[in-house]
Amino acid sequence: MIQHEAQPSTPTPLSDIKVLELGQLIAGPYCGQVLADFGAQVIKVEPPGKGDAMRQWGAEDSDTGEPLWWNVIARNKQSLTLDLRQPRGQELLRELATQADVLIENFRPGTMERWGLGFEELSRHNPGLVMVRVTGFGQDGPYASRAGFASVCEAMGGLRYLSGYPDRPPVRVGVSIGDTLAGLHAALGTMMALHQRSRTGRGQVVDSSIFESVLAMMENLIPEYARAGRVRERSGSFLTGIAPSNAYPARDGRDVIIGANQDTVFRRLCTAMGQPTLADHPDYATHRARGEHQQTIDDLVAAWTRQHDAQQVVDILAEAGVPAGLVYRAPDMLMDAHFRARQAIVEVPDRRGKPLPMQNVFPRLAETPGRVRHVGPALGEHTETILAEWLGLAPDAVNALRDERVI
Repeated sequence: MIQHEAQPSTPTPLSDIKVLELGQLIAGPYCGQVLADFGAQVIKVEPPGKGDAMRQWGAEDSDTGEPLWWNVIARNKQSLTLDLRQPRGQELLRELATQADVLIENFRPGTMERWGLGFEELSRHNPGLVMVRVTGFGQDGPYASRAGFASVCEAMGGLRYLSGYPDRPPVRVGVSIGDTLAGLHAALGTMMALHQRSRTGRGQVVDSSIFESVLAMMENLIPEYARAGRVRERSGSFLTGIAPSNAYPARDGRDVIIGANQDTVFRRLCTAMGQPTLADHPDYATHRARGEHQQTIDDLVAAWTRQHDAQQVVDILAEAGVPAGLVYRAPDMLMDAHFRARQAIVEVPDRRGKPLPMQNVFPRLAETPGRVRHVGPALGEHTETILAEWLGLAPDAVNALRDERVI
């Protein structure tokens, strides 16, 4: 069984932070998800009538037909409908921004300025505002105005060229990793900007681009070329020169991931395989030697793993102190004892009260942990409450805005 999400009385670290999230799709909203997970009041500002396009993405609930992804990326948020293309909607947003600590947006550069909602305008009324701007290519430079989805920016940042096998075209990983990396960097930048504000009282712009967020993960790719003349190439399921570290076939048809490229770990692997003297062979005794004989080592390891079922291989190597594991899918995660013990997956009641499993909040804080309080909200679910609490609007005024289709 999956552990149900507890509702501890401990405070969350961002419970005093107010956030307006104007982002759409994944990159900006993932930043909002991270902040909301740790207790920030995140107001999701959506177009009236249709809302964020993420409400339509992903597989549908077999019971209700509603897409499920929204429940994760909009969890812990409140939904306010507001038409930012109307002058009155822009005016209301400016008023809301006077009370916010953070504003997240991921429109093309210049869009907010055209609406009279740029940083200079908003910070004039709220000098402490942190404006988080998430885009494909950043706020300046010759590509700034281009549309920038994760797929394109992952390619520009170097990830696509390295993904896949050398005899085939580049592939993408199975998730929109560029978007979430940009959102994660945006959340990190938000916290640094808020910390600086605590010293100076002034906010600033956080500029998080997708292509640079991917580039930041590219390890030594740039200096490796600049100083060693090496262009990294696609290598499939392993990294060139890092051995043994690969997916190895087991007797029952499953693959086992083994990482034993460190000298001491390789020695433990050889002992577990019943071939301890391999660790002293000159072709395998050092990191560089193993890299030069990568295919031979992989063949030796694969010959051993094929003699055992996958779980047996994992158990043997776990006992030997060698990193190894199975390739998990969602069903494996839901059944795994370690996932359960760590409460890595939690059940959260959906809007009908039915438990919905999803990934928990990470990282874990010992004293003030984040938590999943509720799934993504219905469109405009909190519009009246927010306009009343933040701006003091009476019900008649809210009804008038609805009649004018501003909300």
